[in-house]
Amino acid sequence: MVMQIEPLIELEKRHLWHPFTAMQAWCDEAHEPLLMVEGRGCKLRDQHGREYLDGNSSIWTNVHGHRHPVIDAAIAAQLQKVAHTSFLGLTHEPAIRLAEQLCALFEGGELSRVFYSDNGSTAIESAVRMALQYWQQNGHPEKQVLLAFDQAYHGDTLGAASLGGIPLFKGSGNDFGYEVITVREMAEIAALGDDVTRRIAGAIIEPLIQGAAGMRIWPKGMLKELRAWCTERDVFLILDEVMTGFGRTGKMFACQNEDVVPDFIALAKGLTGGYLPMAATLTTERVFEGFLGAGKTFFYGHSYTGSQLGCAAALASLQVFRDEAVLESLPNKMEVLSDVLGQLSALPNVIHARQCGMIGAVDLVAQKDPAIGFPPEALTGAKVCQAARKFGLLTRPVRDTLVLMPPLCVTEAELRQMAEALAQAITEVCRGS
Repeated sequence: MVMQIEPLIELEKRHLWHPFTAMQAWCDEAHEPLLMVEGRGCKLRDQHGREYLDGNSSIWTNVHGHRHPVIDAAIAAQLQKVAHTSFLGLTHEPAIRLAEQLCALFEGGELSRVFYSDNGSTAIESAVRMALQYWQQNGHPEKQVLLAFDQAYHGDTLGAASLGGIPLFKGSGNDFGYEVITVREMAEIAALGDDVTRRIAGAIIEPLIQGAAGMRIWPKGMLKELRAWCTERDVFLILDEVMTGFGRTGKMFACQNEDVVPDFIALAKGLTGGYLPMAATLTTERVFEGFLGAGKTFFYGHSYTGSQLGCAAALASLQVFRDEAVLESLPNKMEVLSDVLGQLSALPNVIHARQCGMIGAVDLVAQKDPAIGFPPEALTGAKVCQAARKFGLLTRPVRDTLVLMPPLCVTEAELRQMAEALAQAITEVCRGS
C-alpha cells in the first residue's frame, strides 16, 4: 500500500497537538513535518525515504536500536498469548520474572520490591506517595516535606512537576503539589537546621546528571554524600533514573558509579528498550512492610500497570544486555564520544563540552565567551538541530544545549557521523555570529 503523504499531513495539522511544540509554526502551510515510517538500528527513515541517525534515542528512550530482533520476537510471542490483563488482584509470569531480574541488578538485595506504572512521571509519583504515606502511617506524621534540587526535572504530572526546579515546565506556577524545599548543592543541605530536617520525608535527585537542566553534571562524590546525609537523618533517598538508567552512564544505573543504593529508584524510558510505555519503582523491604496491615494499603495504580507486552519487551531488553555484553562494549564508544565532543568544542560557537557515560552535550554561544549567549527568542539550538536533519541527524536541544545521546548499539563510525552532522549544522546556523 502506497502512503498518501499530503492527505496525512493535512489530517496531522487539523487534528494533532504535539508536546513541547510551538503549534502555530508547526501548522503553517509551508511546514512539512517529518513523518517517521521505519527504523532499524540507529537509523530512522522518513516519508521521502531519507535516512537519519537517531542522535537522541527517540527522546532518550531507545537502548538497543530500532527493530531489534530479540525484542521484536518477544513482543510477537507475547501477542500469541495475551496483550494485557488487569494487575489489580491478578498477576502473570512476565511481571513476576521481570521483577526478579530488576531486583537482581542491585547487589546486596536491598531493593526487593517492584511497583509497576506507565511512565517516568508516574514512577516518581509512586515513589513520593509511598515515602509520604510510609511516614504518616508509621509513627512520623511530621515528615511531610520533600527535598529537591534547583533545575531538576521529574516529570509533568502535577506532583512530579511540583518537585521540579525549572519554572518553564511548571506551567501554572508552583501553587500545587507537594511541600518542597529546593536547594542548589550539598552545602545548602548541610546548613538546614534540625527543625527543618526532622520534617523531611525524602530527598529526590537525578543522579550524576540533570537532563532538562541542560545536561548539568553533578560533582563527583556528591551522590554518595547525599546518601550518607539521608541515612544519618533517616530520610528516604529517591533516585530519578528515568533518563540515566539502563546503561546511559556506562553502568546499568547511574547510582552504581558511586556504589549508592537508594530507598527508591524510578525507572522508565529505557526499561522496555524504548519500545513501549512502562515504568517501575523499586524500593526496600522496610518500605513494603510499612504498608502491611489494615488501613495501610497503597491506593495508587494505573490501568496498564504490569502490561504483559511491556514486561515481555523489558525482559527481552535485559536479555540483550546479557547476550550482547552491552555494558562491556561501552568504554570504547565512550572514548569516541569524548573525542568527537572535543572536536565540536573547537568550533567558534561551541563551549563546555561535557560527558556522562554515553550522554554528551555542548553549549552554543555567540562568541567564545560563556557570558555571551544567543538570545532565547532566537531559538538557536532548535535551528541547529533543524539544520542537522539535512546532514542526516535527528536530535533535540535543551534550549541552546546540543545533546548527543544515541542508542547504545551505536557504532564508533556512527558516532563520528553524528558529530560531523552537528558540526556542519552549527557552522551553517552560527556562521558570522
